[in-house]
Amino acid sequence: MSGTLTLDEVAVPLRALRLLTVDFGHLPAPTVHVTTIYPERLELSFYDDLSGFEMWREALGVAPDAVTYHVQNDGRTGVLSAGVDHAGAMVHLMGYADVVAPVSVGGAA
Repeated sequence: MSGTLTLDEVAVPLRALRLLTVDFGHLPAPTVHVTTIYPERLELSFYDDLSGFEMWREALGVAPDAVTYHVQNDGRTGVLSAGVDHAGAMVHLMGYADVVAPVSVGGAA
């Protein structure tokens, strides 16, 4: 097999997206990412407003303690992430928001 996948080979996350659209079409629209690098993965990302992340987390039944948090961009961006199996795909929720008081990363501020 060559290094190029077919659309059929990334059908699992696309199928999951279709089902999510039917079941949760009333929720805020995320940025959607499907990649041939992880052909079983569907990423739903939310930028500048974590309420969309939270609504999807609840809808997908992800427990609050299953969400991880870290900072990036020199402590200026907070990142929430969680994953859940849904319709045969690994659905990753990602939420990005500005940190009100930047966190010192890698030493003294």
